[in-house]
Amino acid sequence: MAQRTIRRIAVVGTGVIGASWAAWFLARGFDVVATDPAPDAEQRLRDYVASAWPALETLGLQAGASRDRLRFVPELEQAVAEADFVQENGPEREDVKRELFRRLGEATGPDVILASSSSGFGPSVFQDAARHPERVLVGHPFNPPHLIPLVEVVGGARTSEEAIDAAMGFYAAIGKHPIRIRKELVGHVVNRIQAALWREAFHLVESGAVTVAEVDAAIAHGPGLRWALMGPCLLTHLSGGPGGIAYTLDHLGPLMERMWADLGDTHVTPELKAKLVAGIEDELSPVDRTAMLAERDRLLIDLVSAKERAKNLP
Repeated sequence: MAQRTIRRIAVVGTGVIGASWAAWFLARGFDVVATDPAPDAEQRLRDYVASAWPALETLGLQAGASRDRLRFVPELEQAVAEADFVQENGPEREDVKRELFRRLGEATGPDVILASSSSGFGPSVFQDAARHPERVLVGHPFNPPHLIPLVEVVGGARTSEEAIDAAMGFYAAIGKHPIRIRKELVGHVVNRIQAALWREAFHLVESGAVTVAEVDAAIAHGPGLRWALMGPCLLTHLSGGPGGIAYTLDHLGPLMERMWADLGDTHVTPELKAKLVAGIEDELSPVDRTAMLAERDRLLIDLVSAKERAKNLP
């Protein structure tokens, strides 16, 4: 498995995540065969790749990169029959995942890694439906995959170490930043951290402490700028000066615990949902949304490119 040369990638499911993966794989110089049962899936996929291509050109195309290397086929078995790697992006439903991986397992060679983009399920939920479940794992990207480097690699109860090592090596070789998650958790790691932030952000809005726009500004113009460069543990270490994280925990540990004890226990009630929706509409009322998304992508490209040039950021 670790020795297999990957030239052709099958992308199963071409919604937002699958289409973005397809664009990235094409930009890395692979042949991509995509499939999706939706009647207009091929046109939507090609439109997405075309819209993403200028950004990928800015980031830098690999030798052989071409949109012409994309092929769309209606049948899943046909799409994966000659694939060297499969990236699955189907709906987040256990029954759908199990049926997909049953079919994928039957239609692919035993040494082909079957990676799921699942944002919530660990592979143990569906890998036993596949023939050779030892090659089934989660390769969860951060949206959009063609711009954000992170991939969470999660093995299941029956995933082999060889498959995990091969997936980690493959994602790293194509310019992603894979991290291995050593436990199967609902939402893996990044979505759990996001969920913790959402819970408190929504609680602060619900309690009347801030508006939606103000809580967004608090992150976007404050810690979010640092979080784009370093993670929370390293930032805690740097905030302690020469004493590092030990100093920070000694001096701020009690305050941290008081804040943890005071965090909100929030539920997505109809009232909270309505308050958040209204707040977003107010926040975006003076904004050209199309221009906002274009600026977001341009700044992400600039940031990712600058981080790649940095020599001393971990």
